[in-house]
Amino acid sequence: MSLPTRSSARSTAHTVSLFLRSPEGHAALLGFLGSLMITFGGFGAGSVRKQDPLLESAHLSWLRFGHGLVLSTVVVWIGVILMITAWVRLGRTTIAGTVSLNELRAIVPMWIGPLLFAVPMFSRDAYSYLAQGALLRDGFDPYKVGPVANPGVLLDNVSNVWTTTTAPYGPIFLLLGRGITTLTGDNVVAGTMLLRLTMLPGLALMMWAVPHLARHLGGKPAVALWLAVLNPLVLIHLIGGVHNEMLMVGLMAAGIALVLEHHHVSGIVVVAIGVAIKATAGIALPFIVWIWMVHERDRRAEKGEGPLPHPATLFLKTASLGVAAFAFVLAVASALAHVGIGWLTALSGSAKIINWLSLPTIMAYPVTLFASWFTDVGPVQTGQSILGATRMICAAALVIVLLATWWRYRNSEREAVLGIMIAFVAIVILSPAALPWYYSWPLALGAGFAMSTPTLMFLVGMSTWLMLVFQPDGSIGLYTFPHVAAATFVAVVAALSLRRVDPLRLRATPGEVTEKSIVDESVPEAPVVAPSASE
Repeated sequence: MSLPTRSSARSTAHTVSLFLRSPEGHAALLGFLGSLMITFGGFGAGSVRKQDPLLESAHLSWLRFGHGLVLSTVVVWIGVILMITAWVRLGRTTIAGTVSLNELRAIVPMWIGPLLFAVPMFSRDAYSYLAQGALLRDGFDPYKVGPVANPGVLLDNVSNVWTTTTAPYGPIFLLLGRGITTLTGDNVVAGTMLLRLTMLPGLALMMWAVPHLARHLGGKPAVALWLAVLNPLVLIHLIGGVHNEMLMVGLMAAGIALVLEHHHVSGIVVVAIGVAIKATAGIALPFIVWIWMVHERDRRAEKGEGPLPHPATLFLKTASLGVAAFAFVLAVASALAHVGIGWLTALSGSAKIINWLSLPTIMAYPVTLFASWFTDVGPVQTGQSILGATRMICAAALVIVLLATWWRYRNSEREAVLGIMIAFVAIVILSPAALPWYYSWPLALGAGFAMSTPTLMFLVGMSTWLMLVFQPDGSIGLYTFPHVAAATFVAVVAALSLRRVDPLRLRATPGEVTEKSIVDESVPEAPVVAPSASE
C-alpha cells in the first residue's frame, strides 16, 4: 500500500511543479502575490475599524496614519495591479485553449486564500451586515429600525449613512447575520471573518454554474470561468469586500443552470433562496418561466403528446408552479426570522448612494450646473430636486426596458438568459444607485455566451476600471481627476494586453520587434459560436 501512495504523491508533486513552471502557473503565483499584498496593505489602508486594538497590541497602528498609511495604500494598489496583470495573462492562455477548466478552478483558492484574512476591502458594508444581524439577535426588527437602535461596538464601525437605514436584505441573510453575531458576539474581527466564510458557498456555486451556463449558451466553459469568477472585480470586491452579492449571484447562477438542465422547480427554489439573500435575484424569475415553457413545448413535441395547449394556459400553469415554489421559500424564511416583507420597502434606502456610476446622477449634474446660473436657489437644493426628477425619468425608463426585454426574449432558453443579462445591465445603469460590484450580476450570465476577442477586451477594460475607481478604504475616487485618469489608463492597457503581451512596447525598441515576436504575442480571435437549432 505504501508504494502506490508514494508514487501517487510523487506524481502529484510533479504535476504541480509542471503547472507552476507553465505560463498559467506563473500567472497563478503572480495573482497569489498580489492577493498577499492586498491583505497586508489592507491592515493600514483598508476599511479598518475606527479603533483596532489588535494593530495597537502588535505595535502596527502606525500603518493607519501618515507615512504608514501612504505605504499601506501603495502596497494595496501594487497588489491590485499584480492581480489584474495575472488575470489578463491567464486570459491569454485561456483564450488560446492551453489551460484547462480544472486548472482554473485550482487557481481560485490560491487567489482568495490571503483575502480570507484581510480586513474588509474597498467597502465598509461588512460592518453594516454585522450590525443588522445583531439587531435581529437582540430582538429588534431590522426592517423597522436601523443599527442606531442598538448601540455598541458593531454600530461604531457602520458608515454614518447606513446607521439609520433599515435592512434592505432578505430574511435568510438576516438569519445568517444573527447566527454569526450569536457565535462571535461583538467581536468585529471574528464576525467579519466568519461572514466572509459564509460567502464561499456562493463562490463555489459560481464555479459550478458558470461553466454549465456556457455549455448551454454557446460559450467556452474555461473562458467563462476566467471572466466571471477569477475576475479581480469579483474576487477583490465580493470576497475581499465581503459583499452578499457573492451569495446572491452564486445562487442565481446555480438556479438558472438547474433550470436549463430541466430541473425547473429545484432551480426556482435555489433562485428564491438567492432572493431571500438580496431581492435583485428575483429579476431572473419571470424569464425562467419562458425557459420552462420552451422545455415543456419541446417535451410534448418530442413525445408526440398532441397539440400544445394555448400559450396563455401553458404560461399560467408554469408561472403558478413557479410562484408557489418561490412563495414557499420566502414564507419559510420569513417565519424562521420572525419578520415580514419589510425588506421590499427598504430597498429604496440605496437612494442615499449618489455617485457617477448611475445614469440619473450623470444626467442631473450638467442640468444642475446649468440651472444654477439662472436661479437664486442654492446648488444643493437645486441638485436634489433635479436628481429626484432624473431618477423618476430613469425609473420609468427602467420599467419600460424590463417589460420590453421580458416580452422580447422569450422564444428560447438562450434568449431568456440573454434577457436576464440585459435586465441586470439596465438595472445597474438606470437605478438610483450603482456600485462597482453590482456589475457582477450581469457578468455571471454574460460570461456564458460566445464572445469575440474585442468583446472580451472591452469587458477586461471595464472590469479593470470599475475595480480601480474606489479607494481601499471604501471611499469614492470618481471625483479626483488624477485617480480617474490613472484608472482609465490602466484599464486601456489591460484591455490591449489581452491581445498583445506588451502593448506599450516597453520590452524592446521598434527595431527589435520581429515578426516572430508579433505572432507569439498575439492572441487568436475567439470564435463566435452560433446557438444550435434546438435552443
